[in-house]
Amino acid sequence: QVQLVESGGGLVQPGDSLRLSCAASGRTFSSYAMGWFRQAPGKEREFVATISWRGGITVYANSVKGRFTISKDNAKNTVYLQMNSLKPEDTAVYYCAASSVLGTRRSDYNDWGQGTQVTVSS
Repeated sequence: QVQLVESGGGLVQPGDSLRLSCAASGRTFSSYAMGWFRQAPGKEREFVATISWRGGITVYANSVKGRFTISKDNAKNTVYLQMNSLKPEDTAVYYCAASSVLGTRRSDYNDWGQGTQVTVSS
């Protein structure tokens, strides 16, 4: 099992940038693919991005492609989500998760953080 703690959320204006971090502890972090999901009020939790255990493969949801970048630092046991050109529709609680496979489904992930709130509003 991997313990995950997200940070970096906050209130920003449309067009601003924000970087989320997810610190991992427990089992070998470097052997896991890591993903970011988000959940807006009244909506299902949705896939945002994922990165392979070595960091060489990334997959993004169409809604964030070109604006968000996922990265992974195995030496620091941390995964990041750089979010640029933020829009009001990006407002959600963002969760990081760990998986033994490079997946985009919520069911692919066994370990989850507690989430961090991102609010984009003018």
